Amino acid sequence: MIARINSATNVGFSGRIIEVECDASNGLPTLLIVGLGNKSIEEAKERVRSAIKNSSLEFPRKRITINLAPANLPKDGAHFDLPIALSLLCVSKQLNQKDFDGTLVVGELSLDGSLRPVRGIIGHVETAQRAGMKTIIVPVQNSQQAALIEGINIVGAKSLHEVYLYLKKEVIIPPQVLTTLQPSRYIQTGQSTLDDIYGQERAKRALIIAAAGHHNILFNGPPGAGKTMLAKALLSILPPLSQEEMIEVTKLHSLSGESDETIISHRPFRSPHHNASQNSLVGGGRHPRPGEISLAHRGVLFLDELPEYGRMAIESLRQPLEDGIITIARTDMHVSYPADFMLVATQNPCPCGYATDDTHECTCSAHQIIQYQKKISGPLLDRIDLVLEISRVEHKKLLKDNAKQRSFEQQILDARRQQAKRYKSTTKTNSNATNNDIKTRVQLSPTAKTLLDTAASRLNLSARSYFKIIKVSRTIADLEESVDIHPNHMSEALQYRYRQF
Repeated sequence: MIARINSATNVGFSGRIIEVECDASNGLPTLLIVGLGNKSIEEAKERVRSAIKNSSLEFPRKRITINLAPANLPKDGAHFDLPIALSLLCVSKQLNQKDFDGTLVVGELSLDGSLRPVRGIIGHVETAQRAGMKTIIVPVQNSQQAALIEGINIVGAKSLHEVYLYLKKEVIIPPQVLTTLQPSRYIQTGQSTLDDIYGQERAKRALIIAAAGHHNILFNGPPGAGKTMLAKALLSILPPLSQEEMIEVTKLHSLSGESDETIISHRPFRSPHHNASQNSLVGGGRHPRPGEISLAHRGVLFLDELPEYGRMAIESLRQPLEDGIITIARTDMHVSYPADFMLVATQNPCPCGYATDDTHECTCSAHQIIQYQKKISGPLLDRIDLVLEISRVEHKKLLKDNAKQRSFEQQILDARRQQAKRYKSTTKTNSNATNNDIKTRVQLSPTAKTLLDTAASRLNLSARSYFKIIKVSRTIADLEESVDIHPNHMSEALQYRYRQF
């Protein structure tokens, strides 16, 4: 007799159905697992053997072969433990094959038979749903994340014994229901907001525009001018995640192993150190996992002192900044992860940091300044929407009362709603509008078009810069609830585009 249990594996951001086949025959008692599994799958036979015995069930004393089909697909992870154990119970007639009709199973087993959470559970549920499955059995710790996907019954079990009794219809496990979630802004205790920053009104305005249109931004200025504080204050004004975005973000963090049980309800903010490798930023490994740019999806990737990062690492950001996805190639597979993030970067104008500071003398030579600025390539700078030079705030102004103005938060939300209506998508913003979107959905007044063409000719702008200026000016117009882009919107966008440090 051959038993077949449906399971799944994640391949990049998507998933594949894996059929766990079990055959028992006469011969020397042994358990063999085939199907191109890694070391954790090979070790599953010891976990499964102990889990079955410690669950007061019988481990079959036969020659057993487990096949994970399709056999040519590399498989990784301990989430096959539970389907392997159930296939053994099925082939030994402790369970019936028909009990698994329309059911997919994932779960890691402890030696005592209890279930441990697995990473990437949302991908497994989506795979089951696409395959037409009606039910998925998961560890109870994963059940809240799994319940984010509607239209499939989520059975959260605590142990192998509980799953056995559920399949024998001796106990009832009610389907998991998603608890009410309220998406929120990511504001930590003690975190700075825009109202806490003194001066820097032009930089604050740029941050509001960036938050409203999901634009990339770069701050250039001397040490202590407030570049890092401005970047971190962006968290307080980003709009909450939509339901679709929440699923994407939670799925990516689950795939990376950072969050197997909780639901991510706020926009992520990733701030890798400047010694981060290329693979840590874009993702990778023998069995590729999401990197920092994917974990910043729908949120912020903050790179403090951009020129200090390795050149290969920061140049690897070109494709995701343009396409919103990252493709990782290996000899045996190609996987893709979404990477639609806001790049917020800071840099000093020179190695000593004081080339643009009126209060300190710069000690760098002209050659050193040029070489330092060349660490950031032109093609990468061309992909950044807003670039600002930040100067110091006078000491006597630092302790003055700062006017509290919260109206910009509603402006940002209203601007995002206008973009959702314009592009007919809750996840699309002005920053990732296509050239066709701009031609068909964005209206420029004749005078604004003339101003843009004149500036593009004089500044020798690239085609990418030309369209990015239109996107930023569209966001500025959205903040003012203007249907068309007018010259004042265009001129402000041009100010953020022109760079001369």
